[in-house]
Amino acid sequence: MTQSLSAPAMSLLQQAQAAGNGPASRRLLEQALGYDPDHPILCNAMGMNLLANDPAEAAIWFARAIRGDADAPPLWMNLATAHRDAGDTAGEQEALRQVLHRDQRHVMANVRMAEWHERAGEDSQAQFRWHGVATVLQSLPERSAGLDQLLTHAQARVAARAQVVSDRLDAALMPQWGDVPPNRRRRFDRCVDALLGRRSIYHNICHGVHFPFLPADEFFDRALFPWFAELEAATPLIRAELEALLARPDSGFAPYVAMEAGTPENKWTALDHSEAWSARYLWRYGVRDEEMAAACPGTMAVLGQMPLAEIPGKGPTAFFSVLKPGTRLPAHTGVSNIRAIVHLPLIVPQGCGFRVGGETRVWTEGEAFAFDDTIEHEAWNDSAQLRAVLILDVWNPHLTQEEQAMLRDLFVALGRIEGGGALAAIAE
Repeated sequence: MTQSLSAPAMSLLQQAQAAGNGPASRRLLEQALGYDPDHPILCNAMGMNLLANDPAEAAIWFARAIRGDADAPPLWMNLATAHRDAGDTAGEQEALRQVLHRDQRHVMANVRMAEWHERAGEDSQAQFRWHGVATVLQSLPERSAGLDQLLTHAQARVAARAQVVSDRLDAALMPQWGDVPPNRRRRFDRCVDALLGRRSIYHNICHGVHFPFLPADEFFDRALFPWFAELEAATPLIRAELEALLARPDSGFAPYVAMEAGTPENKWTALDHSEAWSARYLWRYGVRDEEMAAACPGTMAVLGQMPLAEIPGKGPTAFFSVLKPGTRLPAHTGVSNIRAIVHLPLIVPQGCGFRVGGETRVWTEGEAFAFDDTIEHEAWNDSAQLRAVLILDVWNPHLTQEEQAMLRDLFVALGRIEGGGALAAIAE
């Protein structure tokens, strides 16, 4: 507000507020206005007093308050409410525009504008505003329960409108493109999903080597891995060896997350040195584990037939990954997009899931898939049993053989130049 109230006006205002919104309160406000005519605080208070029973009169008082403090969004919001309650849709819209003219990120102004467009039957404009509300609320580092509820509502409105548009698009496009197989429509379908606000497009976040211009795909097309059938055929053998290993007291499984002492608290702290997520390596950073070769000879033989990523000092890497019941891994990103991560699910109870970017899948025992782990991903086991997967690294299928050879030479050269320290750039 612009100027402070005089002492007599402040005293009368406080009495009016204590008296509620009846005639006695209005009389006190009128007396206060005698001391400070047209003061924005008093005019706004009078408008609030009248709003429930006479919104048209309240609007006059809010407009009078705005003349004294035109840059106060709360006054414009109150004016918008009064116009709405009085049935003045044009006045409500103009008041909301004034708020947004001063602050495009004003959450409630965007909410009210979205509701205004919905009442006016302007669905696309409403969708734009609801999407803006969701974007602003998602960007907040902390949200109250009320804002969380509002975010859920905004997302629901965006999704509902997107579904309507989606249904209409399907009706328009299906005659031409309905016969195209899903794997060939996948990129186009994700484009439409993003356009309609049904999902986000995720990008590579590499903590080590980033090879530019490779497709930032969440799950790789299965057709790029013709050897999957051979790997999947070995599932019973691999699972039997894993189960025998798990039954041994000296199985060698160790926590996957093992941070050095003194590491600042982070999203992995809850899993640090925890057996909730454990691993047993068959190959690690290019070194074959001979104990595992003896314990799981069939699995090691199968891996020997796979086109693993051979990178000096880094690969191949292959291991059994176990999530205990009730374990959830936080969303995270990997090190380098020069590789693809392959999962062969071996033991998967109900209640397990895996998300990469905007796509969530369930593991199916014996059905392999490959994904880019430099795109945000997370995993969970909400069941009462352990979940076990064989994980191995292979080359990103979009790298040419010549590029693979150049990358091998790169890491050999780095190892010589920096005594091997540079190799840590792509090591987990």
